[in-house]
Amino acid sequence: MISELGHFALMLALGLALVQAGAPLIGYRRRQPRWLATAVSAAQAQFLAVVVAYACLTYAFVTCDFSVAYVAANDHTQLPLAYRISAVWGAHEGSLLLWVTVLAIWTLAVSLFNRRLPREIGALVLGVLGLISIGFLLFMLLTSDPFVRAYPVPAEGHGLNPVLQDPGLAMHPPMLYMGYVGFSVAFAFAIAALISGRLDTAWARWTRPWTTAAWMFLTLGITLGSWWAYNELGWGGWWFWDPVENASFMPWLAGTALVHSLAVTEKRGLLKSWTVLLAILTFSLSLLGTFLVRSGVLVSVHAFAEDPSRGLFVLCFLGVVVGTALLLFAWRAPKLVTEGEVRLVSREGLLLLNNAFLAACAGAVLLGTLYPLVIDALQLGKISVGPPYFNAVFAPLFVPLIVLVGFAAVLGWKRGRLRESLRRLRWPAAVAVLIAALLPLALVHRNTLAVAAGCLLGAWALATALAEIVRRLRGREWLPALAATSRSIWGMTAAHAGLGLWAIGVALALGFSAERDLRLAPGAMVNVAGYQFAFQGTEQVQGPNYSAQRGSVLVSYNGETIAQLHPEKRNYPAAGQVMTESAVSWNLARDLYVSLGSGYDDGSWSLRLYVKPGVRLIWLGGVLMFCGGLLAISDRRYRLAMRATAAVADEAVAA
Repeated sequence: MISELGHFALMLALGLALVQAGAPLIGYRRRQPRWLATAVSAAQAQFLAVVVAYACLTYAFVTCDFSVAYVAANDHTQLPLAYRISAVWGAHEGSLLLWVTVLAIWTLAVSLFNRRLPREIGALVLGVLGLISIGFLLFMLLTSDPFVRAYPVPAEGHGLNPVLQDPGLAMHPPMLYMGYVGFSVAFAFAIAALISGRLDTAWARWTRPWTTAAWMFLTLGITLGSWWAYNELGWGGWWFWDPVENASFMPWLAGTALVHSLAVTEKRGLLKSWTVLLAILTFSLSLLGTFLVRSGVLVSVHAFAEDPSRGLFVLCFLGVVVGTALLLFAWRAPKLVTEGEVRLVSREGLLLLNNAFLAACAGAVLLGTLYPLVIDALQLGKISVGPPYFNAVFAPLFVPLIVLVGFAAVLGWKRGRLRESLRRLRWPAAVAVLIAALLPLALVHRNTLAVAAGCLLGAWALATALAEIVRRLRGREWLPALAATSRSIWGMTAAHAGLGLWAIGVALALGFSAERDLRLAPGAMVNVAGYQFAFQGTEQVQGPNYSAQRGSVLVSYNGETIAQLHPEKRNYPAAGQVMTESAVSWNLARDLYVSLGSGYDDGSWSLRLYVKPGVRLIWLGGVLMFCGGLLAISDRRYRLAMRATAAVADEAVAA
């Protein structure tokens, strides 16, 4: 009865979502506090119902209940326990349940912090989240029920896709969904502001921590996805501009713009209309990514290639959500007039430019992702838009964006002092030039103009971020000064420093990566970028649910052994697939990467060998950006300001 219990829990969650959405909207219309208060109870009850459904599906996977069709298609008795748990979200139906569960978690969080918001705003936010929950619960129950029974019951399951049997899978989808779905909270705050007509600095202060939280989770999710693809797919790359990768990157770009736009609205009360529009567009891009992944229009290792009718449901839902939000925005836009001006030589002026470049980047990625689909839908032929387009269009837009990061950090609000700012940037600029000149020489003993330019950009972002902390320490005792620095400043510093490390890693990896594809017999040796790779042959090994040929490659440098690598060619009999498991020896300076190809009758094997300087800085930068977001949302001023604003609002309501 576990399957039936899970299905009933989803139906109960749908009913509670209807209450959560309807009660606050009716209560706001009729000015009835009891109806408004109902939203909190309904949201928390809906969370419990969704968690019960998720727990039922997890139990079915752990116990290998093949009477459930979804479990039979993605589970196997020989699958390790960790992968049985992660297999819950390994295909369409389960990943959709994970989406709904994450949405319930965000809704619960809003309801718990609801007491710090004005009553009407909090209820409206929960009501909008309830409407989104209704859409996805209907999608699941009508087209993608994970609890459908299988008849006849198979004796064994098909097993999880071998590509997904990796530790990265246990972290990547939940973090990605925490970001995707988290932007629904920013969207809900925007719609609540449009309905109530309350769009001021207090609204920006309420919305900003939620938006930053969603952004940091999406950052971590994308970083983990890149790391997983690099290690698991055996191609040695960290980003391929795959359409599904782009589906997560577009809301990240828009979300980054939203975080900075909210800062301007909070500090100066400017850019209100733009900030609301960004909140709508960011969540819309998240929904668009959901459509691309689940519609079957894309062929990708990341996509759930399912029945296109499911994609039609998501597309209709996307049209309703975005269309309604934009109509509401158009209705309220004339009342969102901002008093004041934005000067170019000021922090808000450069943040506005920052938004323009980020929006252009998102638009370029959107065009490259959708254009082939539109051409195919119009039956005008089939074209492919790949890395050459994205690299050519994206780089010229992203370069000035990084340059602006350094200048915006030192300019003041309202009217910046350009001469003083330039004087403060002299030392960071000098440090950036030194890093760009010396770091490649230290790592690979050579440098090029292109790599030096890339490192200069990254070092500029890194040095200007750290310069703010150095400025606060100047002339003061270090420990008290560090303790007095707010977490929001530490968060901004960490995020911008992470961007700098990412840029340096990209420049080094693209400029100095060495690759060799060749066929080696046991005992043969080859030199790649000064490293000697000696192939010692293969042996047969047995895994928990696979058999494999495990290779042995000895790596030495200047006659000294530095690594023993063991790539594998795995055969998964349950899935009937053969997969490559790469082997990597790494440190912050470089990666040594070996991937095993095809074997031959004479005992030789084809191997792919890489030496990748600085590639770890890419993922380290992503983790540092995540930590920056975590520091920013924990800043004490948000909690104090929210309590004060809520108290004033409640007094006004009582009066």
